[in-house]
Amino acid sequence: MNNLNLTEKEKHTFKIHIIYSILDGIIIGVFALNEFVLIKSLKGTNYQIGFLFQFSIIVMILSIFFNEILKRTQNKVKLIKILTIITRLPLLALLFFPHNTESNNLFYQGLFLFIFLIYSLAVPIISPTINLFLKNSYSQENFGKLYGYATTASKIVMLVSTFLFGILLDINNYLYTYTYPFIAVISIISIYYLLKIDYKDKSNIVLSKNYWHAVIDSFSNMYKVLKNNKPYLHFEIGFMFYGLAWMISAAVIAIFLDKALQLNYSSIAFYKNSYNTIAIFLLPFFGKLIGKIDPRKFAAITFSALLLFLFFMGLTEYVPYYFNIFGLKIYYTLIISYIFYGVFTATMSLLWFIGSAYFCKDKEAGFYQSIHLTLTGLRGSVAPIFGVFFYNIFDFSGVFGLGIFSLLLAIVLMVWSMKYNNKV
Repeated sequence: MNNLNLTEKEKHTFKIHIIYSILDGIIIGVFALNEFVLIKSLKGTNYQIGFLFQFSIIVMILSIFFNEILKRTQNKVKLIKILTIITRLPLLALLFFPHNTESNNLFYQGLFLFIFLIYSLAVPIISPTINLFLKNSYSQENFGKLYGYATTASKIVMLVSTFLFGILLDINNYLYTYTYPFIAVISIISIYYLLKIDYKDKSNIVLSKNYWHAVIDSFSNMYKVLKNNKPYLHFEIGFMFYGLAWMISAAVIAIFLDKALQLNYSSIAFYKNSYNTIAIFLLPFFGKLIGKIDPRKFAAITFSALLLFLFFMGLTEYVPYYFNIFGLKIYYTLIISYIFYGVFTATMSLLWFIGSAYFCKDKEAGFYQSIHLTLTGLRGSVAPIFGVFFYNIFDFSGVFGLGIFSLLLAIVLMVWSMKYNNKV
């Protein structure tokens, strides 16, 4: 850290960023098993799994609307605090979920989905705000590096969190009713602490237009950015192809691990920890790399890793060889698959949150990220359910094949864009 020549402001921000990342790691680690809690503990259906993934993404369509609220709000800290309380407190309702799968199960499955829909509503405001606060506190030179270090800390804590939660659920698969309310408290504390970052909005808010005219202008500006900034347009189109591949596969992968491979909670936690361990070791390297190479080249590396993950995941259905150790079911090809997923996780952890920032000026980082989130919501509005529908027709291989094809298109586009539009 000493060789980074950090300013006092960067040191202060990084301290807060690290503590926030540690708390966030606990949250992410528990939520890593969300879909399996719905499948195993609540006996959710395939389409409910699709909706769980879809709800977490579709709210990002609201990014443009929320970004306008954010721009027009002088006291951003107060806004985030209120939003945090509103979206986190519903998790406390899980304290009242029954410890069986027969008592009004459809009602509790629906309530589980609704609670996480509410939780996700904060993302379109909190994510751009974090990006804005950090972008204005870190220098361009140190941004990727410091973000990489903080993400590494988050990943380490997440490993422990996922591992412990998986063991607890194998002991009693209804312990989630106590764990999620605890996570609600941790989430509120983490975001409130992050807001200690010293940020002063230097922009002058001029309300010359009403909210809806401003929203229309935001969509217009979004169109202009994508039209005039060709490298960023290609970057986002590539993300659309990647997003289609990931979102149609995500719910189906959960079904595949549960129904086809019959993994218990501990085995699922083992595979998730395996790829996150790899990501931890790779994050510092990729944190430095993302600031040195074209983000489209970085994206091509990311998409290639996910492609290989899906390929070896699908191959496990045809090469179903495994061994058991300490109650864990270890498939040979699945291990290879998750090695590539570790590379994907390390690179996407950086690319998704800060990739768009490299295409704009510092003051535009929040708006560019809101464009990114809006487009993420658009692709996620249909992809998870479409993936389950496609699975019901063509089984697992069809979904994985479609995902691989979509990723190939994304990779080709990134390579083509760098060749013919090489200025970022």
